[in-house]
Amino acid sequence: MMSHMWTFQRVGGLDQVVFKSADDIIDLPQLDPKLWVALSCPTTGLDFDERTLALLDDDKDGRIRIPDILNAINWIKDKLVSFDNILTSRPTLPLSEINTSTEQGKKLLITARSILANLGKNQAESLTQDDVQQSFKINASKLYNGDLIFPASAQLPTQMQSFIEFAIKTVGAEKDMSGQDGITLDIAKAFASNIKIWQQWQTDINNTQTPFGANRAEIWKLIQLLKPKIDDYFLRVELAQYAPQAQSSLNVDEKYIVPNQNGLLSNEALAQLPLSKIDNSLTLDLVNGLNPLWKDKISRFKTLVATSLTNPNQLSQSEWKAIQHSLEGYATLINSKPEMVKLNVTTNPTESIEDIPNQLFNGTTIDDLLLEFEKMIEQDSKTPISASDVLVLEKLVLFQKHLYRLLVNFASFADFFSLEKRAAFQLGKLYIDGRCATLCVAVENIAKHSTMANYSELCLLYCECTRLGEKQTIAAAITAGQGDLLIEGRNGVFIDNDGNDWDANVVKMITKPISIQQAIWAPYQRIGRLITEQINKWATSKDADIEKSSEKVIQQPETKFDIGKSVGIFAAIGLAVGAIGTALATLFQAIFSLTWWQFPLVFIGLFLIISGPSVVLAWLKLRRRTLGPLLEASGWAINGQVKINLLLGRLLTSKAELPENAKRNLRDPLKRRNKKLTIAFWLAIVLGIAISGGWLWYKGYFNQYFEPEKSSVQKNTTTTSEK
Repeated sequence: MMSHMWTFQRVGGLDQVVFKSADDIIDLPQLDPKLWVALSCPTTGLDFDERTLALLDDDKDGRIRIPDILNAINWIKDKLVSFDNILTSRPTLPLSEINTSTEQGKKLLITARSILANLGKNQAESLTQDDVQQSFKINASKLYNGDLIFPASAQLPTQMQSFIEFAIKTVGAEKDMSGQDGITLDIAKAFASNIKIWQQWQTDINNTQTPFGANRAEIWKLIQLLKPKIDDYFLRVELAQYAPQAQSSLNVDEKYIVPNQNGLLSNEALAQLPLSKIDNSLTLDLVNGLNPLWKDKISRFKTLVATSLTNPNQLSQSEWKAIQHSLEGYATLINSKPEMVKLNVTTNPTESIEDIPNQLFNGTTIDDLLLEFEKMIEQDSKTPISASDVLVLEKLVLFQKHLYRLLVNFASFADFFSLEKRAAFQLGKLYIDGRCATLCVAVENIAKHSTMANYSELCLLYCECTRLGEKQTIAAAITAGQGDLLIEGRNGVFIDNDGNDWDANVVKMITKPISIQQAIWAPYQRIGRLITEQINKWATSKDADIEKSSEKVIQQPETKFDIGKSVGIFAAIGLAVGAIGTALATLFQAIFSLTWWQFPLVFIGLFLIISGPSVVLAWLKLRRRTLGPLLEASGWAINGQVKINLLLGRLLTSKAELPENAKRNLRDPLKRRNKKLTIAFWLAIVLGIAISGGWLWYKGYFNQYFEPEKSSVQKNTTTTSEK
């Protein structure tokens, strides 16, 4: 077999297969599983047709794996003429595309035309998903609808209804076309077989001879219950005969019969004590000296076996063994309870076969009912529109419509990287903090999900979304903008892919670098916060000092002004101002000693020193952002990292932007402006610059810039005179 010529697109750090033709889909079984982007995904938490996922999930384990997709492709091959409509995701199934070269194909075509005829579409040449669903609804109400499953319908005879009801209870059921529990021919046969096995076992038990007649079942149960205690009693008696000095220790020790707090012994404590007082007698007194917990059971046992006792009030060891021996045959049958036939069914049984009244079914009745049920199945199989054929047509319609989209969200992630479509795992959009996040995935358990999703290096918001009593949890990736105002407790709006809006509340956040812009300003924001915190602390401490001073003055008004202390304070302030002035002078001197082209380099250097490390660290982390761990946390199995670069990150989260033709008025009508204060502010700045410049001029810092250059003759004369 020739190897298929594949086309791959390198995107997201992975080589992803491209589906260009129908042959790419047909030959997909040849593609190495290691080249698939995903290995498996859940059937829930996806923006995908649920019915299609249910049909793909053959083993009903709630997961879609590579073999499930390949099985679907192989299943389609002999039922459709070509895969071209699958490549285009055509929503309708043309009847001409059904492969009529096989017997099944011919039958499917007849079924499709019958469905369209029943719906009044005789001229239609294609079948839709809605047509199939309507056919299901029409036939579901019919007793004979071709699904080969019969519920306990009121249209059936009473005895057949009972047959089906007890079969469902004891063997199980399957869902019929209408969604009701019903039985198939296999379930009916299993039920009939179980009834016969059970009835034969009961007959064998009834034919077993014992000296106790109808009381044997109750006696046998009492023996199973009393045997450990009676055997223990006779063993203690034998030990007492063997070692008379140990008789007292074989009885109940006084310390074990001390009552508890409520004055009574617990049942658990009583159950551990001997059945009766131990002495040298080899008989058990069935009336006197019995353990209170066992007295009623011994009394009932005495009544039932009285005919087998020499003394009706005493039980000897030999009589005890004889009673057990007489029930050995019965016990053997009871312990050899037959195994019932069990089937793997959709609805599990709720009762046992022994719960069915014995008089309800006998051997002849059960055979007749099974024969009648087989005739019902045969009649149902001849229904013109068979449920099994309708199901095949439904799968063809759905696979033709949805299989390609599954492939570009499983074998490759073409939809995710297309920038125009949304991937199957993208459930909607989260609007919060002036941004719209489109990478929103389903979450079942936040704690478990966040553990794995943390490795994606994405900033994630876990939101609880509520709407009309419904609730769901999502994780939204924030990949653009800044994160200063993204905190737990904030509210937003989540809009799912059906257009429904949900109230979203942030309950957990995984903090990671969001963008280079955030990294640039992060150091300055930290410095600003630090300065603000220090000012707040200083102001708070000074406010507290003033309050204390005020209280002291009020309490001690005669306190005199300390001139010496005040002079010291003013001197300290003067020194501080002088130090600041000297520092500023040194700074200005250093700045003005530079040439004009060095000024930008100074500011660039300061920028790199402050923001450089933050930007480098953020860039390294942003390069490691990957989709894999986020999807793994949601139940996927991903073959690679699926990287999210800076460009894709900006596209996955959009920020608020004004429309192209919008006009912006910067004058805020609600913001009061004090013109006098503004003028005074700018005058103060100009005056400060002038004073600083004058002082620097006076000190000669500007001489090197403004001193006129000497002529060459003057320079030579000066040089000669100096020599």
